[in-house]
Amino acid sequence: RIVEAGLVQVPEGRRVFPNLTVRDNLELGSYRRGKPARAQNLERVLTTFPRLRERLRQAAGTLSGGEQQMLAIGRGLMAEPRLLILDEPSLGLSPLLVDEMFELIGRLNAGGLAILLVEQNVIQSLTIAHRAYVLENGRIALQGPAAELAEHPDLRRSYLGH
Repeated sequence: RIVEAGLVQVPEGRRVFPNLTVRDNLELGSYRRGKPARAQNLERVLTTFPRLRERLRQAAGTLSGGEQQMLAIGRGLMAEPRLLILDEPSLGLSPLLVDEMFELIGRLNAGGLAILLVEQNVIQSLTIAHRAYVLENGRIALQGPAAELAEHPDLRRSYLGH
């Protein structure tokens, strides 16, 4: 029911189905939601992630970490989310792929998709976020507009050392 309502999560650690093909993984994303527009959504995902188009018949477990992250996000997009929750999407990626991932998240959001980003990469997250909540030991330590939090002295001291 949660997915049917439009709340879709891309979990930490990607969690693709390694023995299924890229196409099968993507199509599973539209199992509960997005099935009527599966072909159009697949084309949209493959346009967003051209590398996946080249690997549609490949087993998902043989993809690189960055490609698996693209697949996990693509699978989430197949469900036509109203709110996409991304849990640590930059985890384990090279610095270049981290930059690409944040650029993609910014583009998806600019295109009208609501995104809840759970991410330890605070500095880059604040550059694309509208609003932010900083958690410490399970409690909200800071909250507010992302641009204001980026300049907050407590945040700068905790994450930048000054």
